[in-house]
Amino acid sequence: MLLCVADVLAMPVVRAGQPQVVGGGPLDRPVRWVHVSELPDVAKLLVGRELILTTGQALAGSDAAAVAYLESLAAAGVSGLVIELGTYVRELSPVVAETADRVGLPIVALHRVVRFVEVTEAVHRVIVADQYAELEFARTVHETFTALSVRRASLAEIVKTAAGMLDASVVLEDLAHRVLALTARHTGTSALLEHWETTSRLLPDTDPNVVPVGPHTQRWGRLILRSSRVPTARARTVLERAAQTLTLHRMIERDRFGLHRQAQTGLIDDMVDGRLTDERDAVALAAALGLARRARYVPLAVDVAAAAETDPVAQQRRTAALLDAALHGVALAKATALAAPDHGNRVTIVLGVSRSGDLDNALTAICSAMLAEIRRVAGVERAVIGAGGESDSLLDTARELAQAAHVAEVALSLDPSVPRPFYRSGDVRLRGLLSLIRDEPGVQRFAETELSALLRHDIRNATDLARTLRQFLDLAGNKTELAKRLNISRPTLYDRLSRIERILDVDLDNGETRTSLHTALLIRDLVAAPEPR
Repeated sequence: MLLCVADVLAMPVVRAGQPQVVGGGPLDRPVRWVHVSELPDVAKLLVGRELILTTGQALAGSDAAAVAYLESLAAAGVSGLVIELGTYVRELSPVVAETADRVGLPIVALHRVVRFVEVTEAVHRVIVADQYAELEFARTVHETFTALSVRRASLAEIVKTAAGMLDASVVLEDLAHRVLALTARHTGTSALLEHWETTSRLLPDTDPNVVPVGPHTQRWGRLILRSSRVPTARARTVLERAAQTLTLHRMIERDRFGLHRQAQTGLIDDMVDGRLTDERDAVALAAALGLARRARYVPLAVDVAAAAETDPVAQQRRTAALLDAALHGVALAKATALAAPDHGNRVTIVLGVSRSGDLDNALTAICSAMLAEIRRVAGVERAVIGAGGESDSLLDTARELAQAAHVAEVALSLDPSVPRPFYRSGDVRLRGLLSLIRDEPGVQRFAETELSALLRHDIRNATDLARTLRQFLDLAGNKTELAKRLNISRPTLYDRLSRIERILDVDLDNGETRTSLHTALLIRDLVAAPEPR
């Protein structure tokens, strides 16, 4: 930052000359350079913002010549005139002060002799050091943001870096004034985002603290500095370089999720992983991304059975389509939500539901709309939604997303002939418990011990007694209903059940035996079920 006239006068080498301000108004004019001259026509050699040091030779003549001299300096944009009294003039004519005030040229009289060379050295040392510091700062900014571009840093990291360099709050928003990323400094996130849309709309693109983001003809956002303490030149340097990095980020990521989706994903990750711990900040950030305030929050997870994709780009596009479909369904049901891809064919959602009305009815309508949209996505064969418990806390809801994902994973393995708009933990019961421990060797050994003899018999004899056993257990031993379902006579059914008892060496009328076999069949189903992609 450039020195001003007042800064120069405060230097010890100038104070030694007992400076006195004669006239010319405020002393906050910036000083680009210090020039020593006695020439009356020196103005034609100047470019502006110089501080002139003189012994007053040009003022020693007539008042008319002095006025012309001062007017020429003012017209040249001189920052100020410092006159050492004694050599050519012992005191300044009243016309000098009058002219200084009229043309707005600060004039200072030195009542004691000073060495001008010491003044120029002192001032130029500061100016050069300041210019060097600005160059070093610009180099650091360039290297820092270049490194972020090379390693494809996230939006949040780019914004955080800019805020750190300026030690001030920085916000990235899209053209709808929705906050995509921010870093709050010297204030809370909730305070920074309070009435954000109103605040943002009142900031024109011409504001020095606002920098458009995106190619000139395709602007997609704005980077906004929320501080008045940062030097404007440095602020512009950082903001413009950050905007360039964000633009490059968007160009690289243009085939990935949209920026608004990325911002939602980042917020959900921060809440789930514990990086965001303040409820008010979480609600403010979520509201800036479209989630309703003062709502009941419900964690949801959508699991999809779909045709396998070997192409990572195609899989990525399907995941993006699932996200869009889920959120479109939420919007059709007139609700709000944050959504993020979990992995492969799973989407996690923080749903905001009105506090009035029956929650189950609202969830049924919302989930039905979501499923209708998701089933339209190419390659989707089946979709289920797992739901966690409602909460008034957004952070608690985010932490329950894992439970909702577990419910959805288990629900995907349930009988698809009786579809439900959503499943809760109570709907998956024993199957849910078994899904948690299905990979334990002891659990798998139990299932094999219970069923291996029957499975080997089916393989060797091309029979399907395991299916008969499954349906017998599903119907709680109702032989009449089972005979109807299998479309066989009762004697034939009794023969099959007897064979199963002989092969497994069990009594199917025993309740514990039925429970054990049913559990083994559920474990086999879960182990055989493909992992969500």
